[in-house]
Amino acid sequence: MSFAQRLIKRAIQPYPYRSALVLLFPCIVVLLIIILFVRHPKSGVGILIPSGAPPAIRKISTDHDQVFVTGCLDPDTSQPRANAAIVVLARNKELEGVIQSVKSLERHFNRWYNYPYVFLNDGEFNSTFKETFGQIDPAHWGFPDWIDPKVAKEGIAKQGDAAIMYGGMESYHAMCRFYSGFFYKHELLQKYEWYWRLEPEIKYFCDITYDPFLKMIEANKTYGFTIAVKELKETVPNIFRYASAYKRINNLTSQGLWEMFVEPQPDKPKDLPEDDPNFKRPLPEEILRGDPSRVSLPDIDPEAMEGEKYNMCHFWSNFEIARLSWFRSKEYEDFFQMMDRSGGFWMERWGDAPIHSLGGCIATTLDEKKRKEEDEYWVDWDPVKENGVGCRCKCDTDIVDVEGKQGSCLAEWVDVAGGWASP
Repeated sequence: MSFAQRLIKRAIQPYPYRSALVLLFPCIVVLLIIILFVRHPKSGVGILIPSGAPPAIRKISTDHDQVFVTGCLDPDTSQPRANAAIVVLARNKELEGVIQSVKSLERHFNRWYNYPYVFLNDGEFNSTFKETFGQIDPAHWGFPDWIDPKVAKEGIAKQGDAAIMYGGMESYHAMCRFYSGFFYKHELLQKYEWYWRLEPEIKYFCDITYDPFLKMIEANKTYGFTIAVKELKETVPNIFRYASAYKRINNLTSQGLWEMFVEPQPDKPKDLPEDDPNFKRPLPEEILRGDPSRVSLPDIDPEAMEGEKYNMCHFWSNFEIARLSWFRSKEYEDFFQMMDRSGGFWMERWGDAPIHSLGGCIATTLDEKKRKEEDEYWVDWDPVKENGVGCRCKCDTDIVDVEGKQGSCLAEWVDVAGGWASP
């Protein structure tokens, strides 16, 4: 065999390591596909989930509040119902979303307890709505007579230009103001003592086999919430100034919840003797005795009021249950009137949630309510978690719990509620 023939033979003969790579490549591809499939939240495969019981839920202290019911009960419908209604603010175009929400609440709660619905609209309802419905008084929805509509519209337009969420929507501003200080004044709600807010396009993930209205009455509760989160700072730049001013003007002291909505105070420095090199005379004495050109003034936080700064926390009002007499109280009404007259519902984008939260923590002590969608889906529910309190829950694994996201105010709530009861 010539040299050229040997060279050609070597060139076309595959190297051993190349054969190994050819064999390994499809195996690697298959392995990657399996890993991606298993890790995908919709795959339904639990290979990566440790076997055994689901992860435990941390328990919150019961010093100030206790869970009404743990697990499931046989719904007791023998007791008289509370004087309560489920309130829905919706427009005709939101009919499908309202149907979804009502189906969910009926499936998980109201099929047993049959509380009435009250539907409210800033326009006229069409004939499709069959339950109690009413039109909102224009005086409770549009611009009040003491504000210049042109100025308010300009303020709303500027918020839209600044891309503030919902800031450019006049109807959203009106809705927030209505839910802050007028919904409980509607004639259809005058006969009720309690309300449960229901929003279009929502779902409940657990059965509620007890009556939260009756439980709140038994425990002397006033307000219940499901989620506590931080507000978008650009929507409420001056809300805390007015809330703090109301508290100061009326000589009100914290009832135990104000601290949840303010930034933690730094530790007060210890008093130093005058011969200490780090000693500084208090103002204005330091200014009077020293050289003005060499005196450094302390930094002043432009957002602080009375030494306190709003941490943006609030109870999310979309699922709230509340005693209407609390909204109708003189304390809350006076608070709302001051906040309303500031113009913040129009010139800024104040939501009803921070108004309820700040107004509530000034006037009373608020309490937590347990979290509360068809039938074939709910035949099989999630395994019970250690320290869990829900009944026949089936949670959406594609959605991260709010409590696990940045911006949650669960930690702030736990601080005022007595701390954690379990690691």
